[in-house]
Amino acid sequence: MVLAMPANYGGFGPQRQAAIYQAGRAGQPPRIPVSPEQLEAAAQRVLSAEAFDYVAGAAGGERTLRANRDEFDRWFLLPRMLRDVHERDTRIELFGKSLPAPLLLAPIGALEMVRPDAVLSVARASLATGVPIIASTLTSRTLEEIATATEGGNRWFQLYWGPDRDVDLSLAHRAEKAGYTALVLTVDTPIIGWRDRDLGRGFLPLLGGLGLANYLTDPVFRSRLAKPPEEDLPGAVQQAIRMVGDPGLTWSDLRFLSERTALPILVKGILHPQDAVAAMEAGANGLIVSNHGGRQVDGSMPALRALPSILAEAGQHVPVLFDSGIRHGADVAKAIALGARAVLLGRPYVWGLAVGGEAGVREVIENLLADFDLTLGLCGLTKPSELTRDVLVPG
Repeated sequence: MVLAMPANYGGFGPQRQAAIYQAGRAGQPPRIPVSPEQLEAAAQRVLSAEAFDYVAGAAGGERTLRANRDEFDRWFLLPRMLRDVHERDTRIELFGKSLPAPLLLAPIGALEMVRPDAVLSVARASLATGVPIIASTLTSRTLEEIATATEGGNRWFQLYWGPDRDVDLSLAHRAEKAGYTALVLTVDTPIIGWRDRDLGRGFLPLLGGLGLANYLTDPVFRSRLAKPPEEDLPGAVQQAIRMVGDPGLTWSDLRFLSERTALPILVKGILHPQDAVAAMEAGANGLIVSNHGGRQVDGSMPALRALPSILAEAGQHVPVLFDSGIRHGADVAKAIALGARAVLLGRPYVWGLAVGGEAGVREVIENLLADFDLTLGLCGLTKPSELTRDVLVPG
C-alpha cells in the first residue's frame, strides 16, 4: 500500500513530508540526513579534517558558538489551536523582491575546500529554490560567474572592506553591473579572530589561493601588482589577503561607500545598539545582527539576545535580519517573532554541500522551508508577519 497524505493537506511542508515518506516507503530513505546533527556528522566523514574544522570551528573555546544555539532554548513558541491554517504563505518582500520565505544563504568563503565548484553548486541550489544567495567576496569563482549561475534569481554580494578603497569600490561596482540587488558589508572582521582549531592545524585556506578569484581577476587590484598572478601567484595571493579587512575602518568608510553605490547596503555584524544607530546614520539600508557564527570573539553575546535591542533602535527605519545559529524551522520562527525580517542560514547548507553537492544544498534548503511552513501552521499562523512577540514565552 502506498502512503499518501490527504488531498486537502496543503502547503509546502506537508508536500515535502509526503515526498520523503513516499520515497522511504519505496526503499529510498533521504540521502541527505534531515537532522542537522546527523548531517554535520555525515559531512565530517567525507571532509578533510582541515576543511571540517574550518567550517565547524569558532573563536577560542567556542563558547559563543554554543551560546548561539543555547539562546534559542530560552524562548518557547506558544501554539494556538483550531485556527484555519489550510492556506499558508511563507513569502516576504525585501528590497522590492519577493522571497519564498524569510530566508537567505549566508556568505561563506573558500567553499572549494569542501567540494570543487562549490559556490556554483550553492548558486544553482539558490536559483532552484528561490532562496537568495549572499555571495562572499572570498570565492574561487568570480562574482560574475556566480551571477551567471543565478541568472533570473535574486543574489546579494557580501563585501569585505579592505585598505584599498579603489579595489573595494571596483568590487562593489562589479556587483552592481552583474545584477546583484544588495551589498552586505561585513564589519566584524577587521582582523581575524583567534581560532583554536585552525591554528592547531596551521590551516588558512586563503594562503593556498582558495577564495581569491574576485581579487585576482579585478582590474584595479591587478594594477597594484608588480607582476600579474599568472607570473607570480604567491605574490598576488599575499597581496590579496591584505585586502580582506582593515583595522583602521570607521563609520565614515560606510558613508563613503553608501555615497558611491546605487545598491542598498546591509551592515552585517551588529550586536551593540549604538552601532546600529551609527550604521543607520552612515547610510545603512539594513542591519544584520550577527556574531559571525561565533568565529570572531569568544565569549561575545549570542546574536539572538542582541536582536531586541537592535530592533529597538532600528524601529521601522531599516529592515533588521538575523544570522548565527539557525538550524530548524522553529529557530526561524523565533527570530522572526522577536522582530527579524529574515534570517541567514550558514553551516547546515555547507554540510549539505559536502554530502550531496548541489542536490544536498537544495535538500537542506527545502527541508528548512518545509519545517518553517509546518511550524507556522502548527502555531495557528498563516504567514510570517503573524509571528509577533506574543507568540513567544521566555524559558
